[in-house]
Amino acid sequence: MKKAFVFPGQGAQFVGMGKDLYDNSAKGRELFEKANDILGFRITDLMFSGTDEDLRQTKVTQPAIFLHSVILATTMGDKFVPDMVAGHSLGEFSALVAANALSFEDGLVLVSKRAMAMQKACEAEPSTMAAIIGIDDKIVEEICAEIPEIVVPANYNSPGQLVISGSMKGIDIACEKIKAAGAKRALPLKVGGAFHSPLMEPAKVELAKAINETSFSSPICPVYQNVSAKPFTAPEHIKQNLIEQLTSPVLWTQIMNNMIADGAGIFIEVGPGTVLQGLMKKVKSDIEAYSA
Repeated sequence: MKKAFVFPGQGAQFVGMGKDLYDNSAKGRELFEKANDILGFRITDLMFSGTDEDLRQTKVTQPAIFLHSVILATTMGDKFVPDMVAGHSLGEFSALVAANALSFEDGLVLVSKRAMAMQKACEAEPSTMAAIIGIDDKIVEEICAEIPEIVVPANYNSPGQLVISGSMKGIDIACEKIKAAGAKRALPLKVGGAFHSPLMEPAKVELAKAINETSFSSPICPVYQNVSAKPFTAPEHIKQNLIEQLTSPVLWTQIMNNMIADGAGIFIEVGPGTVLQGLMKKVKSDIEAYSA
């Protein structure tokens, strides 16, 4: 039975995250201190004893989740033996570092640049996202396509749970139309902007330059990437998919189904929280899913 290791994205953060790894692992402490030096501020202070507000800052959130995930994978030692890996949005960077496609240092620098570029794009044009629950994906797709504003499917999280992304007006119109079409809920999210939508194009251009200047290696196992839900091992394909990810939807439901079809029977979530295990159970209720 194959093991799939999966890495969470933005929203999984919590105050105190990673402190046990810092306190109980010499290697963990070394990597956290290296991260403080690379970032130019003590992110560990904000992770271990900051406030929820501190952790909601994009420049903190994304590196914090990345660090927790990657350092946890590193400290697992020979228990981290994946047959395949995947990461939800930001988590794709964690997965690539854990699978040795990218160095710890380069991964952290890219995540930090990604966070800053996304923040700038959010500030340039106010935008948002909304969670849609209890309606067929195709209906949501059709409604989004009919609206004369920017509004697109952004995260296919699990059957019956799809997040949409777009302009403030577009999301308002879409939520009303989707509720009228029979959705159980259409809930605007408290996020900084329209992630995984065309509104992230300026961030994509900025991140593309950084990714293309970074050295990638072949990973130790296939990486199922967000943009197509398919497995990749060639560095040139991995880089292009990472660039496209910022303006493309996260095909998480499709990734889970593809991993299962390719023999995954055990899923291990590496990072803060248990969000991915919950989504996995909605894809296949009897699957074995655990926290690292």
